[in-house]
Amino acid sequence: MLTLSKVSAGYGGVDVIRNISMEVNGNISIVGPNGCGKTTLLKAMANILPSKGDIEIMGKKFSEIKRREISLNIAMLSQQPSIYFDFSVFDTVMMGRYLHIRRRISDSPTKEDKSVVTRALEAVNLVDDKDREITKLSGGQLQRVFLARALAQEPRIILLDEPTNHLDLKCQIELIEYLKQWAQEGKRAVVGVLHDINLAMRLSDNCIVMKDGEIHANGKVDDIIACGLLDQVYEMDVVGFMQTSLEKWNRAKRLYKNKMDS
Repeated sequence: MLTLSKVSAGYGGVDVIRNISMEVNGNISIVGPNGCGKTTLLKAMANILPSKGDIEIMGKKFSEIKRREISLNIAMLSQQPSIYFDFSVFDTVMMGRYLHIRRRISDSPTKEDKSVVTRALEAVNLVDDKDREITKLSGGQLQRVFLARALAQEPRIILLDEPTNHLDLKCQIELIEYLKQWAQEGKRAVVGVLHDINLAMRLSDNCIVMKDGEIHANGKVDDIIACGLLDQVYEMDVVGFMQTSLEKWNRAKRLYKNKMDS
């Protein structure tokens, strides 16, 4: 679906990522410490950032097709941005139809555009809020609006750049579970940069581990954990930390059960 071959990219003439080669044929989680190049990689994959090397979407090189075709196939959902406008929920999601509308003679949304937007709002349970100004929404609601906007674009691939930051636990899980379902319903994929390793494991069984602008591992999550590579990359006992947390949760669960039984 999406193939990268020896891709390098960065800012001001300095490469942040170097010689990245990978394939996206299903959901992938990307993890690694701050500053390792995760966001830069996503920007290169979305064609937001110029890159060296080759990137192909559906067998077509980025360098040989129009930017519009790339954008129709790839959508990016980032951390919740600052809001400087008071558009309605419906109008904000309609922005996801922009490239589709531009391809037609008329610049006005059609019934089909409105139907796609309505379906996207239904998918994120925001139909009843379609006329509300987005400046009056909670953080969780706002992130669902931007997810709906990405869905309205009807892409094949959605790129996630730490989209669960500032969301409560319930909203985080709902977002990840919905995107997994979305990917399973068609020939689609989700590539997620996530700091929370548990959420990364929930999104996909396949994981890429980055450090210092390079891919250190690309494979099944279980295999990566078993070889201790996460400990090396994060320079800490990751598995031990997770086990300690699990023990605390199990202890709390036993105490709660005993309380309920007494």
